Amino acid sequence: MSISQDYTMLGALYKWERSSPEKIALRQPLNGVYRDHSWRQFALEVRTLAAWLKSTGLPPGSHIGIVSKNCSEWLITDLAIMMAGYISVPFFPTLTADQLRQVMVHSECKLLFVGKLDGWEQMKPGVPEGVKCISFPTYNPDPEHVQWNDILASHSPIEESPLPDLDQLMTVVYTSGTTGNPKGVMLTFGHMARMIKAILPHFGNDIANARFISYLPLCHIAERAYLQNGGLIIGGTFHFVESLDSFNRDMVNARPTHFGTVPRIWTKFQQGILSKMPQQKLDLLLRIPLVNNLVKAKIRKALGIEAAKLIVVGAAPMPIPLLNWFSRLGVVIREAYGMSENTGAVSIMPATEVKQGTVGRIHEGVELKFAEGTGEILVRTPWNMLGYYKEPEMTCATIDAEGWLHTGDVGEFDEDGFLKITGRVKEMYKTSKGEYIAPAQIELKLSGNQCIEQVCVVGDGLPQPMALVVLSDIGRKMGQVEVQQSLQATIEVVNPVLKPYERVQKVVVMQEGWSIENGKLTPTLKVKRNMIEKEFAERFESWYREEVAVLWA
Repeated sequence: MSISQDYTMLGALYKWERSSPEKIALRQPLNGVYRDHSWRQFALEVRTLAAWLKSTGLPPGSHIGIVSKNCSEWLITDLAIMMAGYISVPFFPTLTADQLRQVMVHSECKLLFVGKLDGWEQMKPGVPEGVKCISFPTYNPDPEHVQWNDILASHSPIEESPLPDLDQLMTVVYTSGTTGNPKGVMLTFGHMARMIKAILPHFGNDIANARFISYLPLCHIAERAYLQNGGLIIGGTFHFVESLDSFNRDMVNARPTHFGTVPRIWTKFQQGILSKMPQQKLDLLLRIPLVNNLVKAKIRKALGIEAAKLIVVGAAPMPIPLLNWFSRLGVVIREAYGMSENTGAVSIMPATEVKQGTVGRIHEGVELKFAEGTGEILVRTPWNMLGYYKEPEMTCATIDAEGWLHTGDVGEFDEDGFLKITGRVKEMYKTSKGEYIAPAQIELKLSGNQCIEQVCVVGDGLPQPMALVVLSDIGRKMGQVEVQQSLQATIEVVNPVLKPYERVQKVVVMQEGWSIENGKLTPTLKVKRNMIEKEFAERFESWYREEVAVLWA
């Protein structure tokens, strides 16, 4: 696939620096006040930071780390690393000290940029000895670090506009570590450029004043490839979220035209709406012709999505009842599928042909087939990774001799050519009856219950599957008997559409929610099945023997 430098992030930065120097590129809230960077100011800070990086004398191609929540400085740093001829290695801002040390040692980072974090003092011991750190300004900068503002004050910006070789390594993206240690996915400038060129038609035609809101981790492929990469290519304005508490305020202020999400966000949105307007009242208002559109518009405006042209959800399956619920409000949510190893892009739901229960049609340039026997999805694209950093054996196990990437996901095409994900190869387990279970599809069906916020189907070695659930805000406000009746009713609806050996025998309500902090969720809010099974496996049999269908852990 031929590609021009306009589709690289650096090429795009130079383009908007020249053509739209005074247009706002970055909007960063701090204590409720917005600090803006025009494209000219954005590029100037990138150029100045790149000059300082080159002055350090590090060999070309050295690895430089970034650990921070999303903010303006994150994008400036990433582009400065590229401009200076180095390779950026971003890390999740929720890592423990031991986790930070593991990925920093593995990636061989020579410098580390430290930014907006909740617990830097706890993370700090993980920085390997001899690694110089640079603090972003305003976010409690560490006095022991090189200071951002000192760099900008003491260096002149690079005047030339270097462009990368498309085959040059741009970044090493560490996976979120759903199972085992994170792996470093190696992506080139060409991977990012070819991927964004292929998916750009889905951004729509009216992109002159595109607005993005950045809150999912920028170190993850979805935010990096779609938001950062896509936003730079089309010259959009990046809005950032100050904190979890200010999320709604910042959403309403940004009024994003392009919005990347994960399913849990929509569960939270739904719960927030229903806490102010019970379902029965909402149903009544939506049945009144003159009121219907006013109610839907008011809700969309309150969420900050009234201007959204493209709403994408990924990382995990979106429950169909939740998709239907928002569809009634005039919110079209398009599921997408991809992974770090293929630059986040395999398929997306067409805007005018939504088919629920699938992840849409594959992108132009993607080849896809299914492995015989297992049904594993294999993909071959112009943006498949080079491999895993320093892991040749893992690379060979993931990308075969013919260039097919083995995704680990199981799927199928439906009769209309839409891709359906039915499970994970490694998550499939065998019941005591010898039947294989793919838990993801069962979880998706159960998650339509508004009492449930999180669900994990388990049962390796048990006669039938068992569902562990965490209650939503709605569920926690209900009485125990009412919750039990609701969950029982869901089982009675779901089980008849499952194969006999897939039918859920028990639902166990967990006492504690699953979070990043307690190790049950990845930084991208995916359930760490292995951690949940490890903690509770010894209780599975006793729970299964309980006479009731719904029990509390």
